[in-house]
Amino acid sequence: MVGRRALRWRESEAAIDQAEPVICPLCERPIPPRAQQSLHHLLPKLKGGARGMTVRLHQICHSAIHARYSEAEIALRLTDIEALRDDPEIARFVAWVRTKPDDFHAPTRMTLGRRAAKREH
Repeated sequence: MVGRRALRWRESEAAIDQAEPVICPLCERPIPPRAQQSLHHLLPKLKGGARGMTVRLHQICHSAIHARYSEAEIALRLTDIEALRDDPEIARFVAWVRTKPDDFHAPTRMTLGRRAAKREH
C-alpha cells in the first residue's frame, strides 16, 4: 500500500516532468523543470526592490550577474534584461553559456575586479 505522502510526491514529480520549460530571459535558453534556477530581482532587494519585479533565470545566469556586479551597480544601471544583455561582461558570459546544455550548471566565482572592489569597501 502506498501512503498519501508518497502518492502526492509521485504526482508532483510527474507534473514537474510534464511542465513546459520557461525561457531564461537573459540567455534565451529553456529552463528545464529540474534545472537549477532562481528568481532575480531586477531592482535588488537591498535597494528597494523587495516587492519589485522578478524574472526566473538559470541559476548560473543569476550567479553570473552577482559575481560581476554589486547591488549598487545593478540598481544604478542594470535594472532590466536589455541593460544586462547589453553589458559587455554579461554579453560575453551569455555568448559562452549559450553553447552549453539547457540544464548546465557550474559553480560561479566572483570576478577578480569585483573581489578587489569588495575588499576596498
